[in-house]
Amino acid sequence: MSKRKFKVEKDKKNKGERQSLRSTILDLFNENTGKAFDFKQVARKTGVKKKALNKDLFSMLEELASDGKIKQLANGSYTSTKAQELLTGIVDHVNPRFAYVAIGDGEKDVYVRSRDLGTALHGDTVSISLFSKRTGENPEGKVNRVVKRNRSRFVGRLEVSPNRFAFVVPDFKKIYQDFFIYPENINGAVTNDKVVIEVAKWGDGDRNPEAKVVDILGKTGENDAEIHSIMAEFDLPFHFPENVLQESTKISEVISDAEVKSRRDFRGILTFTIDPEDAKDFDDALSFRRLENGHFEVGIHIADVTHYVQPGTLLDQDAFDRATSVYLVDRTVPMLPERLSNELCSLRPHEDKLTFAAVFELDSRGKIHAEWYGRTIIHSNHRYTYESAQEELESGIGKYPAELKQLNELALRLRKDRYTKGAVNFETTEVKFKLDDRGKPLAVIPKIRKDAHKLIEEFMLLANRGVATFVFKLRSGGERNTFVYRTHDAPDPEKVGDFAKFAKQFGHTLNTDEGAVSRSLNRLMDEIEGKPEQNVLQSLAVRAMAKAKYTTDAKGHFGLAFQHYTHFTSPIRRYPDMMVHRLLQHYLDNGKPAVKKDFETRCLHSSEREKRAADAERASIKYKQVEFMSTAENRPYDGIITGVTDFGIFVEIIETKCEGMVRLSDLTDDFYEFDERNYRVVGRRRKKVYRLGDPVTVRIRNTDIDRRLIDLTIEKSV
Repeated sequence: MSKRKFKVEKDKKNKGERQSLRSTILDLFNENTGKAFDFKQVARKTGVKKKALNKDLFSMLEELASDGKIKQLANGSYTSTKAQELLTGIVDHVNPRFAYVAIGDGEKDVYVRSRDLGTALHGDTVSISLFSKRTGENPEGKVNRVVKRNRSRFVGRLEVSPNRFAFVVPDFKKIYQDFFIYPENINGAVTNDKVVIEVAKWGDGDRNPEAKVVDILGKTGENDAEIHSIMAEFDLPFHFPENVLQESTKISEVISDAEVKSRRDFRGILTFTIDPEDAKDFDDALSFRRLENGHFEVGIHIADVTHYVQPGTLLDQDAFDRATSVYLVDRTVPMLPERLSNELCSLRPHEDKLTFAAVFELDSRGKIHAEWYGRTIIHSNHRYTYESAQEELESGIGKYPAELKQLNELALRLRKDRYTKGAVNFETTEVKFKLDDRGKPLAVIPKIRKDAHKLIEEFMLLANRGVATFVFKLRSGGERNTFVYRTHDAPDPEKVGDFAKFAKQFGHTLNTDEGAVSRSLNRLMDEIEGKPEQNVLQSLAVRAMAKAKYTTDAKGHFGLAFQHYTHFTSPIRRYPDMMVHRLLQHYLDNGKPAVKKDFETRCLHSSEREKRAADAERASIKYKQVEFMSTAENRPYDGIITGVTDFGIFVEIIETKCEGMVRLSDLTDDFYEFDERNYRVVGRRRKKVYRLGDPVTVRIRNTDIDRRLIDLTIEKSV
């Protein structure tokens, strides 16, 4: 090589190295906006260790400062001049290694390594800055500060060390650090107590948050302690305030003659309730009669809670705060005191009761010929359980078999019409537990929905749709009325597309065209019924759907294929239904449109409370599943893969419907990598694949009641 050519090559190499060094230095500053580094720190963090390169590094810093990319501070250190891009979002701490911060407004979640979370915990609202580069699909960043703490109270198991210092291991599995307790703040608790703690000082750096014990719930593993732990974890109220209870006892049960005259009287018409066997609050009843023209009149009568609970009262304020009843495995956390839910408002048989009704005239094909909405008074003739109603439907023997049969035929017509118009048929399997008198689970029992359940469901849907449509069409001086709707957006096309690709792996096709998704989904649900992949595909289909919510926006309900829908039928257990009753009566009385902003705020609160209730209910079910499996035989169980992540494979045990996890770190035959798009993990060397829907045989390795986890090992796979 000639000297000239050698020099050119050398210059080219040096230029490349300088460019690489410049890029490395700039990335360091831009990824740490707001921080300053001196010369030695820059050298160490960029890997410039040789003294021979110090001159290059110094000249590069001067060059970047001259270009305005960085600036030198009075103490000689340097900092980025790039304006820090700040975003605000909520932390979802996925696992011990990283979290996502949900920004909202259609923006992608931001990936944040746990070491960059600072003192932020799951659920906290935080301010973050973005890094200039990313390694995955999502933008990456770090937390600058905590804007709002999600909570300052936590529940967990206390561990006291010999030197009397203590730690609390939180129950909630998305909190990945313990809380430190000084001896003077243990307040009488001992090791293995389930306790509620209040944070006194948030941790910083490697220091744990400091807290104090404020309540002792009982011994870890005891039913009451664990259920109280779940209630405390989700901030559910343990009891009603005394002033709320006192207010409820002062409400008169007397129905005045004037009140009766102001209502449509259905006491002479056959009326009955159909509810679960263990129900204590009956908030809906059906009235039924054949009209002279051969049509049928069906009244859906709902407990008139708002007659008793007036706006501005303590009862109303407390009900709004709760927003919903919560149904845990062994108890209910009610929205209203028992005086109302089980007595005044409950539509008990052989008692006059005040109700709000949607009344329909239908022909034998289920076509609606007339409808009426307003306040009624009823006298229920009979109380059916779902089981007794089903038995009467099947045998034709009982109190009112002919009427039940006719109502069921109408319900089947209404149901068929919904599916014809595009309603989606999701029949997911739910479970309940048989418990002993101490709350210990003796058996896991799948809930089976039969015609009696579907009959009631169909007429409740009819009432909810009818009320929403009626108010939507009403006008006050040409202006649209503010109302509370229950809406369900169409699914995200990308999620539907991913689901269709996965279903294709099982030999099923799904039409993803916008107008064909619902009907195609129904065909798919029919195809997979009874097949091994049924539960997995049903679960994935549900995940692909948008979430239903309360809003004043008059949008439709995709899942039900209704243009307008609301919640009118359960005011004993849902506050939005109380809002709907009040608004409906307001418009029946020719009232002007209510203030939209006020009701939208209440809708948002109700949606948040609904999610809290669902999360608490799932946690209580998971606790009982873990407790049940902790006493299960040490033998192989057939299961099906219901989820895959970058840290484990979730498996549902077919026999008990309990879900556990096989940790990827426990799969010793290979190193498995997560293939997110194809819902699977793949062995790097042997290419062994575990994917959603695969049957496997598993064995229980460990059960952790505190964190509600079942660890499994795979014994055999297909």
